[in-house]
Amino acid sequence: MTGCTHRATIREVTPSARGCEECLRIGSPWVHLRLCRSCGHVGCCDDSPHRHARAHFRATRHPIIEGYDPPEGWGWCYVDEMEVELPDQTPQLGPIPRFV
Repeated sequence: MTGCTHRATIREVTPSARGCEECLRIGSPWVHLRLCRSCGHVGCCDDSPHRHARAHFRATRHPIIEGYDPPEGWGWCYVDEMEVELPDQTPQLGPIPRFV
């Protein structure tokens, strides 16, 4: 098996929100958060009701996310469907509200 072919898309980003952007807007709970390492969008994971991080990937094709709730430091590539080693860990903007 070969490694992820999208590592060049990893950027240092500023998180867009202190929780899933879309869930905060509609008042929905989430389970865990994922941070887009291309643009900083914060979305909810696939175990959450709305799967906003995956929806962001489908809309933008930004391939790599970081586990962000709490900062976990692991990466995942949606395109290659594999874990990716990140060069750094994104700091949180502050305490993240808990819903679930």
